[in-house]
Amino acid sequence: MKVQVDSHRCQGHTLCAMAAPDSFELSDIDGHSTPVSEDVPAGREEDVREAARSCPEQAISIS
Repeated sequence: MKVQVDSHRCQGHTLCAMAAPDSFELSDIDGHSTPVSEDVPAGREEDVREAARSCPEQAISIS
């Protein structure tokens, strides 16, 4: 499973990091999110799916 964050859509709500803190990093400047790794580690898939569902901007894509 792979995860990406669309930097143009992300508005820094930080909900993804609350849902999956091991999978997303937040910018100290504006709170925008980036994945820690594009490859989601085994056992973290459901957390990342929840992060994608919780994103109000739908900036997180999973493949």
